[in-house]
Amino acid sequence: MVALPARTQTPAFLRVAGHPLRWQLLTELAAGDRRVQELTTLLHQPQNLVSYHLAQLRAAGLVTGRRSSADGRDTYYRLDLARCATHLTATGGALHPALGLTPPTTPTVTASGQVLFLCTGNSSRSQMAEALLRHRTSGSVTVFSAGSQPKPVQPHAIAVMAAHGIDMSTAQPKHLDVFTGTHFDHVITVCDRIRETRPQLPARHTAHWSIPDPARDPDGYPAFERVAAELAERVGFLIHTLTQPQPPEAP
Repeated sequence: MVALPARTQTPAFLRVAGHPLRWQLLTELAAGDRRVQELTTLLHQPQNLVSYHLAQLRAAGLVTGRRSSADGRDTYYRLDLARCATHLTATGGALHPALGLTPPTTPTVTASGQVLFLCTGNSSRSQMAEALLRHRTSGSVTVFSAGSQPKPVQPHAIAVMAAHGIDMSTAQPKHLDVFTGTHFDHVITVCDRIRETRPQLPARHTAHWSIPDPARDPDGYPAFERVAAELAERVGFLIHTLTQPQPPEAP
């Protein structure tokens, strides 16, 4: 068999993502982290088939898995949007130099909407996400955070945000019941425990970001730095969603 020239070979991203079921999985995971059971329900496919294609996406480095911190038997799957952007850039360039896409940057269109981040203690992850989104959108997005069992804000969280140029020294924990009756555009859980044990508040869109609790990590401050880096990346992609026009709600 004669090998094809490199320029005529199908890019790896297209070979992996081009399968209809794998593309559906990527589309669902682009909205937030999910468990296998959730994906089987959404796609109306058997678990063994969904698991097989998830394994293909993981082998390609497009999807990662993280054990639930609430129920260690479950795994949350996350789409690596930054890696997808890199692959899409290379794919376009492989077809023609003019089609090489540039990596996503912060949109020039003003973001808007109401966003609520939830975790159990409202002491680090949700507070950091709130601070990052408010800072990155210059306050154009109305953003809050809350918890089901509020605890004092972690000093390491305040220090890490200060290193990002964000003052979180006056942040106060709040119970999610404060927002009962408030309708948000986006409610995002950043803690597996609250995702699995509490009903979500009403919102146009709900999503889950499976992020480990840095306060439980023996690394201390470096664990908070890692969480801040992950949140910064996720918030950056969220901002693109917040610049999109929202359809009117059904009466």
